[in-house]
Amino acid sequence: MPISPSPPRTPPRRKTVIAAGLLCGILAVLVTFTDRRAFFSPLSIVIVAAIGAAAVLLQLQFQNESGKRKIHPPLWLDLAGVVFAVGALLAERLHWGIQIGQALALLAVASFAVSSVIILRMVRETE
Repeated sequence: MPISPSPPRTPPRRKTVIAAGLLCGILAVLVTFTDRRAFFSPLSIVIVAAIGAAAVLLQLQFQNESGKRKIHPPLWLDLAGVVFAVGALLAERLHWGIQIGQALALLAVASFAVSSVIILRMVRETE
């Protein structure tokens, strides 16, 4: 009696769809309840970059539920991004000047972006 091949199993995507919907909802709330002047602030760019980095980390977590992949995000780079973001937040309070605040915001965005690129490259190489 021939054995019929079983259909290939696709992993459930419910969690990833829910997470993507939540992240899109956060971005929608951010855009809806923010006035036009705030989009010229370095802080809003840092927030959007942090949301993007969170999306990449969630994707990594959902793809590694089985524990088969040994992909570790560059923690030092994410921590540097958080430190730069906090510095950008505190630059005005500490009277460091607008240029230093903008530079710190740019460094935070760059840290999150490079970390995300490293993670996505590792995911692609392990597939």
